[in-house]
Amino acid sequence: MPELQRLRLDHAPALLAFEKENRAYFAASIPDRGDDYFARFDERHAALLAEQETGACHFHVLVDDGGAVVGRVNLVDVADGSAELGYRIAESAAGRGLATSAVRRICDLSATEYGLTGLWAVTTLDNAGSRAVLARTGFVAVGETVLDGRPGLRYERSLGPVSFPGSGDDRRV
Repeated sequence: MPELQRLRLDHAPALLAFEKENRAYFAASIPDRGDDYFARFDERHAALLAEQETGACHFHVLVDDGGAVVGRVNLVDVADGSAELGYRIAESAAGRGLATSAVRRICDLSATEYGLTGLWAVTTLDNAGSRAVLARTGFVAVGETVLDGRPGLRYERSLGPVSFPGSGDDRRV
């Protein structure tokens, strides 16, 4: 199973390879990053790491045993105890439960390491895989949205303790 790692400078070559190899695959279901992203990748990578140092974002990669990046899981716009979740899995690794596993792990990290109490995510209506991952990991659809001109849904998930009536039990959801 690939390891979830916090984004570092030395991930740059493997991350760029991941993005290039999967560009067309990703563009079929989420907005394309555009040519400028690839042309200025090193500059952008350095900027992401600087932003991560401020605590405004938390970037992660899924790294396989050979050191290849097979996925990304990011928390952006961290503020007031919540953040937006985004993720993408390589085409070659899709359908093996990696996204579900990674999202569960990032939910745990969000609560325990980053002190967050809630996450939100958006996906297009035609991205059935992403919608299934969000549902399996405790996210609830809360409204409609538009992504890059395509209809979508906004999802939310609480990370704080909730009480189950009559149980006297507080559990993380």
